[in-house]
Amino acid sequence: MVLRALIAVPLAALGIAAAPAHACPCSSGDHQHGDHAAAPARAQTEAAVPVPQNAQVVELAVTKAGFEPAQVRVEAGRPVKLTVTRRVERTCATEIVMREYGINQSLPLGQPVTVIFTPKRPGNVRYACAMDMIAGELIVE
Repeated sequence: MVLRALIAVPLAALGIAAAPAHACPCSSGDHQHGDHAAAPARAQTEAAVPVPQNAQVVELAVTKAGFEPAQVRVEAGRPVKLTVTRRVERTCATEIVMREYGINQSLPLGQPVTVIFTPKRPGNVRYACAMDMIAGELIVE
């Protein structure tokens, strides 16, 4: 019979730094430490995003046809409140990317995701999936 001993060795003795203690974001102390440590991050809901008063409101959907509408007109110099809802599971468009404005936002299925930005000058701004295969454009006037 082979006996195996369990030996407790401090991580520091092995040259391994211990992970910092978990800082719980909630203020109640009536739960276990790991209760929400593994909770998935959530996309910002529409109510959580402060919207400038003069914002142009644009709503897009991701459908089996791609981004709909595929073209949207907006004014230069005014903030745009872009709300995108992915309505289909089987699509490449699980993110919206606008490279020109540094936007790369995840699109969880069935959850409206709001992005606010201000187009600076007239022209076309491409929005696409992360693989740049499914796309549309903002026509900035």
